[in-house]
Amino acid sequence: MTHPPGLHIRGLSKTYGKGPAALQGINLDVGPGLYGLLGPNGAGKSTLMRTLATLQPPDSGSIALDGIDVLRDPQALRLRLGYLPQQIGAYPQTSGLQMLERFAWMKGFSDAHERRREVQTLLERVNLSEAAARPVSSYSGGMLRRLGIALALIGAPRLLIVDEPTAGLDPAERTRFHRVLADVAADAVVLLSTHIVEDIENLCTRLAILAGGRIVAEGTPAGLCSALEGRLWACLAPRGTPVPEGLHAWATPAGTRVIREAAQRPGPDWTAHSPRLEDAYHLALQRQPGGRT
Repeated sequence: MTHPPGLHIRGLSKTYGKGPAALQGINLDVGPGLYGLLGPNGAGKSTLMRTLATLQPPDSGSIALDGIDVLRDPQALRLRLGYLPQQIGAYPQTSGLQMLERFAWMKGFSDAHERRREVQTLLERVNLSEAAARPVSSYSGGMLRRLGIALALIGAPRLLIVDEPTAGLDPAERTRFHRVLADVAADAVVLLSTHIVEDIENLCTRLAILAGGRIVAEGTPAGLCSALEGRLWACLAPRGTPVPEGLHAWATPAGTRVIREAAQRPGPDWTAHSPRLEDAYHLALQRQPGGRT
């Protein structure tokens, strides 16, 4: 079967040992741009990322990138892949420059001049030029994530996979990281895996919500929200009063604000609520088999 350019996944499944399935028949079509994979911890996001990065084989299914059969020819994908895992391993005294030089050589930059030019370009792109000679043990969390994205971008990959990229970053570092990802997505397929709804809402044109190894919702942020128009209601439970059940809730100085889905207004204390992606996310989790009620 001939597919249009991009990443195409069919029937991807994975089980570890005798445990429950980590992936259950995943089907996705992802074109160039930023695509979000949203789900709670344990949803299967990291398993999917590792499988797509050819770090482990699936039990069944197929993966194609721009017509290349990834499972049959994994090396062809690796030459076009950038992968940023949750943790970056390095010797503490290794400098950022040394890491980039080593990875560039491994990616095929055997000519010293070309390798140096690639490394310097990437250091400037992620704003690490001044810290390049420092040992990575001295880097902040944000600097480590920026070094990670520079490592992943060596050789201008066609497919970039980033797993929980902004966990632990302060707001300024998150904003810088978002700008780099958005820039890369102009020319590549970028998969952003996270449990932070705001990252997906701000960056991605399409997303899939994973839970229990399955895709439980897929579409655009606006489309998933518009399906809930007129069906969401909000209530403020003052401190010291019972908190009504709902999709999700959060604390405020005045009490607990609760969001509920209902075809009609649940009662006099409830007011209409404009849907957000976080609401669609919680509803998708609630509706999955075994989800909370």
